[in-house]
Amino acid sequence: MSFFIKDANAAVNQALEGNSYSLIFMLVTFILIFYFMLFRPQQKKDKEHKNLMNSIAPGDEVMTTSGFLGRVKKVTENGYVLLQLNNTTEIFIKKDFIVSSLPKGTLESL
Repeated sequence: MSFFIKDANAAVNQALEGNSYSLIFMLVTFILIFYFMLFRPQQKKDKEHKNLMNSIAPGDEVMTTSGFLGRVKKVTENGYVLLQLNNTTEIFIKKDFIVSSLPKGTLESL
């Protein structure tokens, strides 16, 4: 009788060892999926935005997060931009609020 119990215990131990490897494999797979589906695209987007912030120069036409379209008149060293919305209106905004750079001549065509 004890012979069958030993065989049963051995079978259970072998099954647990196989499951632990598959569990580790599944865990690593999910971590990789989350990395490539969530974290990597966000890092890429942040890098592109940082490159945009570094490339802003006076005369560039830009769009802000609030939807303002304007021409960069001055870039300060502390991270602010003087944005000319029209001939009479100028505002200071943080560089971080600039979403995209527009092609030259966009403001005149509006």
